[in-house]
Amino acid sequence: MIYCEKTEFGQISRSLSLHAVPSFHKRPKNLTQIGLLSLRSAKPNRLLAVQMKKLLLIIVTLSLSVAQAAAAINLYSGEVVVPSQTEADRNRAIPEAFIQILEKLSGQREIPASPALDDASKNAARLMRSYRYKKVDITSADGTVTEELRLVAQFMQPEIDSVIQQIGLPRWQQERPDIQLWVVVDDGRSRQLKPLEFNYVWGGMEDVAVIRGLPVSWPELDEEEVQLVDMRLVWGGFTDYLIERGAPEDGVAIVAARREGPQWNVRWNLTSNGQNWSWQSVDLELANALEEGIHQMADQIAASNSIAASEQGAWTVEFTVGELNSAEAYVSCLEYLQNLSLVNMVEILGADPGRVHFRLQLNASAEHLSDAFNRSPVLVPARAGSDYQYEFLQ
Repeated sequence: MIYCEKTEFGQISRSLSLHAVPSFHKRPKNLTQIGLLSLRSAKPNRLLAVQMKKLLLIIVTLSLSVAQAAAAINLYSGEVVVPSQTEADRNRAIPEAFIQILEKLSGQREIPASPALDDASKNAARLMRSYRYKKVDITSADGTVTEELRLVAQFMQPEIDSVIQQIGLPRWQQERPDIQLWVVVDDGRSRQLKPLEFNYVWGGMEDVAVIRGLPVSWPELDEEEVQLVDMRLVWGGFTDYLIERGAPEDGVAIVAARREGPQWNVRWNLTSNGQNWSWQSVDLELANALEEGIHQMADQIAASNSIAASEQGAWTVEFTVGELNSAEAYVSCLEYLQNLSLVNMVEILGADPGRVHFRLQLNASAEHLSDAFNRSPVLVPARAGSDYQYEFLQ
């Protein structure tokens, strides 16, 4: 039996059995549990025992690294500006942080009012795991820097997930690749990528993205690389030009901003997971136009990657994966399945050389699992005549 749990004090308890196979249970983001069930089809020999021992040690290591990596993508943390660290100000901010969590997880810009939402908001403090404060420097258009105090509230994942189901909200899937932002500003004389004179607006874009649960990044180019970019094609919104030159095909956006009279007109072109969108945002202030555009980006991506309330629940699927020809491939496949937000538990029902038969406990209908496989080139449908359903590619 192997049990690995990351407790609040970082303690680890585990025991090993060589004649066993793993069953992976989803835990809250700061917990990882692996249980092992007996594998009757395994042949007890010394070589198998040695290989299995190595495999189990790899699984333990991976389970810890997965928990640490998951903590970096924190969809269960809300961040709210507060005037002070007093209890009264904190109590006023907690319901706002709670609503922010629901917006992150559902993909909705505003949560519809309902009696269930009112009840949950009143009890938001009971759903909070911990809180802390942080200070953030805010730069204004004139270069003035002011310090902003923020409450960072961490909420309990199982309780929040239950609230989402009770309220009947859609669930934006948690596999969210970074959207690389290419911002081009036309000042009437030239077109520049992310010019320094507008540094005060980039932080605002990032803040809105964090509030919406949308990962974003910026291209990192030196001066020589910038000169090699065809700015005409970037200004034209040709995301395929950037993808052909190394931009991530699962998420790249071109943001073309130009002042037209008193207003800023911003044109957006987004490519993500084979889909394309375009829209415009207009405002007297560039910062407002860019922040509104980030909101629209989150709206678009969430709408195409959400699970309706009617499709959430408990489902079980079984399938066999082939081409698992090494311990590393086996562990990578397990890690991939366990990390899918659709999957609550992974069980291994049997194994033969190069093949493993899985049973997954899902929190949404099985069609969404097929969509998840299609978005990531890890498991693909097996070739005709195979005695398994999927092939492992990585």
